[in-house]
Amino acid sequence: MIPKIILGKGPHATRRTIGYLFGKGRANEHIDPHLVASWNDFAPDPGRSPHRDPKDVEAQLAAQLDQPVKMLGNKAPKYTVWHCPVRAAPEDPLLTDAQWGDIARRIVAAAGIAPEGDEEACRWVAVRHADDHIHIAATLVRQDGRRPQRDYDQRAVQREARQIEVDYGLRRLKPGDGTAAKRPTSKEHFKAKRLGQEAATRDVLRQRVRRAVAAATDETEFFALLEASGVTVRLKLGPSGDALGCNFALPGDTNDKGEPVFYSGSALAPDLSLPQIRRRLATTSPEPVTVRPGNPWHQATAATERIPHHLTHGDDHAAQGQLVALGAALDLLPVTAPVALKAELEQAAAVFERATRSRIAADLDSTRVLRRSVQAIWKDPALHGDGAGLAMLLDVALTAVAFAMHWHRTRQHAQQEAAAEQALLHLQVAYARAAKPVLAGLARRAPSPQTKRRYAHHLQQAVPEHAERILNDPAWDSLTTVLADAEAAGHNAAAVLDQALGQRTLDDAHSPARALTWRIRRLGERHAPSPQAQAAKRSGTQRPTPPVQSPPHPTRRR
Repeated sequence: MIPKIILGKGPHATRRTIGYLFGKGRANEHIDPHLVASWNDFAPDPGRSPHRDPKDVEAQLAAQLDQPVKMLGNKAPKYTVWHCPVRAAPEDPLLTDAQWGDIARRIVAAAGIAPEGDEEACRWVAVRHADDHIHIAATLVRQDGRRPQRDYDQRAVQREARQIEVDYGLRRLKPGDGTAAKRPTSKEHFKAKRLGQEAATRDVLRQRVRRAVAAATDETEFFALLEASGVTVRLKLGPSGDALGCNFALPGDTNDKGEPVFYSGSALAPDLSLPQIRRRLATTSPEPVTVRPGNPWHQATAATERIPHHLTHGDDHAAQGQLVALGAALDLLPVTAPVALKAELEQAAAVFERATRSRIAADLDSTRVLRRSVQAIWKDPALHGDGAGLAMLLDVALTAVAFAMHWHRTRQHAQQEAAAEQALLHLQVAYARAAKPVLAGLARRAPSPQTKRRYAHHLQQAVPEHAERILNDPAWDSLTTVLADAEAAGHNAAAVLDQALGQRTLDDAHSPARALTWRIRRLGERHAPSPQAQAAKRSGTQRPTPPVQSPPHPTRRR
């Protein structure tokens, strides 16, 4: 159940609100509008007065609601109308008028508008004009002339809504922490439908701005990318001429005067204000230290593979920064992916966006490699190769998102945990589609039976607890191919296999051979170690890196 508070001001605010609630709606969506509850239980009902002109009844209702406000004259508050739509989920059972009336009374009591038993409270009405929602309208002056005590009313109303969901057996939404992006209003949804858009303008703009932030290396490029994606930008300039903020609009989305409808960055999401965008862009600015060139897919994969370590061993600020960077990577992947994967990747990015924000401030200093490598992939489509790079990156992204889900759970970030869980489902589908043709191509190049027996023998000695699963895994032939490729590149196959086995436990891997295939593919494409280094490894003078352990709760299927 989703309540949302809107405040109205002006001399005709109450009349305007009542006229809207009992009108046809902006898209003729208001069907049979009528009262289900009111402050005195016998307020005039424009929807149930068949022998009177509905406009006259609307005027009478608005006048009664406004009476305490008019009594104050010039001392009336700036905002005089409190308007709260309350919407049930599509899968919720159909509620009766009496049930909606009870819900309305609980909402106004929780908000401080009309506490239970307070006969001098504000005047209010609840109007139902659809099966799935009501609108509560109140005037913000009590009948004794005082102002209502409605501090933190949005938070109080949300808490009450969570309890209403329990009491009525409705879909239970996750409690939030105030860092969620604003949802499109009903008006915005109807407008999108009228314009032939698949999504509301607010959602389209948020996606495009997030992608521009993820792709840009500086502010100039950020604005250029927005322009190229069809977004109109209007800067808010200070007295010095410097940009203090920015608003965004889509062509064709105009108001009744034909003017573009602009949304501020913070209205799209809390982390899309211009100061926040500048902070994100600072992590991709060139540094004095030269970064060694390499395969950006491998660099992005290696950086993503380190995210679980940051989440389990780093401080909360660094961990939150890693989630921001992971979200940026997911924002760009749909742009670079094959058509068959785009829809799932776009869904994964859209839902994981909620998991990138919490009350914990993000430290972005350790995220440069991931951001730069994903930007390099986005800028050079020729680097896509046979699709193995994307499959490898998705493979480790699955692990990172599973750890993100657990990290949020332990900190009681319910909405963020749910978002990560939903993203995981979409990534699993995308990964399976990305990996299948690559693994099939590798399997067709499997080495000779003699070579495969040699690899199997070493595997049985190295990890006897996993050997049978790996040898019977459908991806075993693919694994032997990348081992043979590594050997052909000058690596010691046994040493590479040992290194891959030590990177992370295989306990939770749905397909251990597939997991090892991607690890060895990355290791095999690195420069082969010198004979001295190989001898040192064999003698045990170099310690293996301990594997990152899985979180106790999230389940990851690969």
